[in-house]
Amino acid sequence: MTTVKSETKEFQAEVKQLLDIVIHSLYTEKEIFLRELISNSADALEKMRHEQLTAEDIFDKDAPLQISISFDEEAKTLTITDSGIGMTRDEMERNLGTIAHSGSKKFFTELAENARKDVNLIGQFGVGFYAAFMVANKVTVQSRSAQPDAEGCEWISEGAGNYTLSQCDGLHRGTKIILELSEDNHEFASEFEIKRIIKQYSNFVSFPINIGGEAVNTVDALWAKSKSDIKDEDYTEFYKFISNAMDEPLTHLHFAADAPLAIKSLLFIPKDNFETLGFGRMDPGVSLYCRKVLIEQDSPNILPEWLRFVKGIVDSEDLPLNISRQSLQDNALVAKLSKIITSRLLKHLGKLATKDPETYATIWKTFGIFLKEGATSDYMHRDAIAKLLRFESSKSEPGQQIPLAEYVERMGEEQKEIYYINGPSRKAIESGPYLEAFKKNDIEVIYTMEPIDDFVFSHMGEFDGKKLVSADRADIKLPESDEKEDSQPEDKLDSAVADTLIKWMKDSLGDKVKEVIASNRLVGSPAIIVNPDSMFTSSMERIMSATNQDHQASVKNLEINISHPLIKGLADMRTRDADFAKAVAEQIYDNALIQAGLMVEPRNMVDRSYEILARALK
Repeated sequence: MTTVKSETKEFQAEVKQLLDIVIHSLYTEKEIFLRELISNSADALEKMRHEQLTAEDIFDKDAPLQISISFDEEAKTLTITDSGIGMTRDEMERNLGTIAHSGSKKFFTELAENARKDVNLIGQFGVGFYAAFMVANKVTVQSRSAQPDAEGCEWISEGAGNYTLSQCDGLHRGTKIILELSEDNHEFASEFEIKRIIKQYSNFVSFPINIGGEAVNTVDALWAKSKSDIKDEDYTEFYKFISNAMDEPLTHLHFAADAPLAIKSLLFIPKDNFETLGFGRMDPGVSLYCRKVLIEQDSPNILPEWLRFVKGIVDSEDLPLNISRQSLQDNALVAKLSKIITSRLLKHLGKLATKDPETYATIWKTFGIFLKEGATSDYMHRDAIAKLLRFESSKSEPGQQIPLAEYVERMGEEQKEIYYINGPSRKAIESGPYLEAFKKNDIEVIYTMEPIDDFVFSHMGEFDGKKLVSADRADIKLPESDEKEDSQPEDKLDSAVADTLIKWMKDSLGDKVKEVIASNRLVGSPAIIVNPDSMFTSSMERIMSATNQDHQASVKNLEINISHPLIKGLADMRTRDADFAKAVAEQIYDNALIQAGLMVEPRNMVDRSYEILARALK
């Protein structure tokens, strides 16, 4: 190899400052340099592939389109070679002799304003190449253009104030970059380290990346292919690769869109919820790519946090990136991307719930808690999430969960609200007093059996225009059914006696209750606790008390059934033995608290119950 016409040229005046920014400020990880150089090679190969389709006279026309990486552990050098379109001497001087093609002042201006402008600074200024100086004391670039009459050229720089440009004969088409690694970066002359970086950042580049004649990137970018060309087993193998999983996913979503953003995406829902398996809070599982090159591993920006269980890849060519490609430049555009991806995923789940309810039931059982989390935190997608929620109800079979839309379809014309009641189990709910009025009036009630459920309904507020109302609220007025219950007791306390009893019970219980009220909802139970404050259900109060020891429970109303023998007996007892009657009233109140799940301190109640039992045995 001979070199002629060698000349040394100065970088632009501010080049040292610019290089300092690129080398020391733009990239948080040194290994990014290899991603940038491979991406530049892939761009050159893509241009060459296009040139092969349009041009007739090309130098080294039959050379395979590929990237080769070699290293010398003793000499501490790393070489990246591509058979792309290459560069002429003028192009090399123009592309590598300056960082900012349009001048350093413009570069600084754009650098300062990049967060406000829709520009890709890497593409505009070619800054990615200069990341090589993060790890190298000296960089040599040898290139031969695909133009048949072009000469080979060599560019050498130590990243200081100048570079040398020389003629270089005997080159094949393409570009070779030789890095003489600095002392603290010798690990990049290691095959293991090189392969690791390639697999992390450049594994899906469209052209082979060879080390020792063997391709490192052997997995296709499945998301960029047509769905008609992909088999189910291909999806499964790809899922296993990106997720380090051994099993198959429950479902996948593969879609492409051109507007409002160019997006190609492949998302998977796994089989296991690792948070419930005791592995702690999951990290996001969707990675962001731009033209098959990794931009952000497990990005927290693509899907909302409540969808952190989803695995996959999103690739968008429309993303304007900052100069380092490591953080997204336009937050509004990222928000738009997130909205599109999230909406499409929720739409997919909705279709799956209709077409394959068995698979969706498995997804709901495994990941329903995440959807509930989204319903409480994501206002933008709350309506779509609400359609995916599933609960048991008083008209569903045990274990059968229904969508809220099915409940609404069964509502009578007079019913304007959706009713729900919380409890630890279906048996506990159905054995409690809160369903009595609903059963009497043939009104369906949703069973919420998870602590988060009442928070979900509280945040939703309504579904399909119908308010969501807890069955333990004090102000419920139920529409009556056409059928009258023959079993409804008629021997109620006289209204005057009832009023006197109610006042006496309120005085006896003191500030434990806000009001004592004659119930219009009880049939077989003597009393229930209800919430005068519609903002707090009993289950929400239990959660707040469990998570905050300083939480003061709100004062409840006690509703009494003035037809129940116990209440009628209490009315008589208070005139004969006021002290014992007060103990019975307090026990009725505590029993109602227990049925509402609100009893916290049982010692006084237990002592009192023994006293009552002892009195009964006299």
